Amino acid sequence: MSRRQRFLNAVATRHLPCDIWLIVAVVTLAGLGWVMVSSASVGLLENSYYYSRQHAIFLLVAGFACLFMLCVPLEAWRQNASLILMASIFMLVMVLLVGQEVNGSKRWISLPGPLPSLQISELGKVGLIFYMAAFMSRFTYELRNRAFSMWRPIAVLAIPAGLLFLAPDFGGMVVYTVCVIGMLMMSGASLTLLIGSGGVLTFGAVMMVIMEPYRLARWTSFLDPWADQFATGYQLTQALIAFGRGHVTGMGLGNSVQKLHYLPEAHTDFIFAVIAEELGMIGAVCVVLLFTLFVARAMLIGRRAELSGHLFGAYVSYGIGFIVSAQAFINMAVSSGLLPTKGLTLPLVSYGGSSLLVTGMMVGLLLRVDAETRHRPKRASTPYKARYEPHLS
Repeated sequence: MSRRQRFLNAVATRHLPCDIWLIVAVVTLAGLGWVMVSSASVGLLENSYYYSRQHAIFLLVAGFACLFMLCVPLEAWRQNASLILMASIFMLVMVLLVGQEVNGSKRWISLPGPLPSLQISELGKVGLIFYMAAFMSRFTYELRNRAFSMWRPIAVLAIPAGLLFLAPDFGGMVVYTVCVIGMLMMSGASLTLLIGSGGVLTFGAVMMVIMEPYRLARWTSFLDPWADQFATGYQLTQALIAFGRGHVTGMGLGNSVQKLHYLPEAHTDFIFAVIAEELGMIGAVCVVLLFTLFVARAMLIGRRAELSGHLFGAYVSYGIGFIVSAQAFINMAVSSGLLPTKGLTLPLVSYGGSSLLVTGMMVGLLLRVDAETRHRPKRASTPYKARYEPHLS
C-alpha cells in the first residue's frame, strides 16, 4: 500500500463514521434551498405556503431515497446496470409518446391523483451513471491502452442524448455529455480522442443552435439581452436586475422585488438570482463554495475508492461529481448571464420533486461508496494493475 493511499485511508477513517463534510454541504444546501424556495414563492399563489410545504415533502422523500441507496450494496447496482439503463431509455421514449408538454418541451410524465409529475431526464441520470461505471470498471485496461475502445460508451450515450434532443431538452443533453466525457477522462481514456470528441460535439451543438430559430434567438439574446429586454431577453435582464439590486450584502431575506412576478421561474430555474438579490454577493459566493465542497468530496470519495480497488464505486462517485458540477454551473451561469437561458434546476436548492429525489439518491450512493471503502479498505487488484503486475515483476 502506497504512502498516499495510507494517508487517504487514515483521513477517511479517523474518528469519523462517514464523510462529514459531504453531509455538511448537502444539509446546508438543502436547508438554504427550503428557505429560499419559501421566500421566492411568496405571492405566486393564494396559498403563500404551498410551495414551501411541497418542497418540505420533496425533501423528506429525498431523505428516504438517500437512506434506501445507502442500504443497498453497490454490487446489486453493478449487476443490473444494463437493465437500469434500458429502463431509463424506455421511459425517455415513453415521455416522447405520452409526456406532458410544457413550454414546447416534453419532459414530464403526469402521475395519477395528487402525485407530482416526474421529469424523466432526471431519473435517466442514475441509469446512465450506473451503466458507464459498470462498463469502465470492467474495461479499465482497454480504455487506458486501446484508444478507440472509448467509442463504445459514447455510442451508448448517443441513444439517451438523441431522445433528449427530440424532447427537446438541450440542457439535459449537455449534462449527460459532460458526465460521460468526465468519467472517460477519469478512467484514463485517450485525452486526444476526448478532445476530438468534444470538438465534434461542440460543432454539433452549434449546428443545433443554428437550425432551430428559438435556440438562435436565445443565443442572440444572451449576447445582448438588453436589445430585446421585453421578449427574448426578458428572463436574463430581470435576473441581472436582481443581481444588481443585491449588491454585496443583499436586500435581506424575503425582501426581493424581482420575485414578485417580474422574474419568471424565480423558485426553480432562477432561484440563484433571488439568492443574489436577498443575500447579496456574500450569499451567492457561499452557495458556490458549498457546491465546490460537495463536488470536491465526491471526487475524493471516488479517488479513495479507486485506490482501494472499488472501481465501480469510484466511477459512480466521479459521475455524480460531474453531474452535480455541470448542472450547478449551468444554472448559476445562466442566472448571471454567462450562458444562454436553459431550463435546469439548481441541485438541492431549486423547487422540484424529481430533481430532489434524484439528488437524494446520488447523495446516498456517495455515502454507500464511502462506507464500503472504509469497511473494506483494500479489495483485489484492479483489472489495470492485475494485467500489468506480471510484466512489472
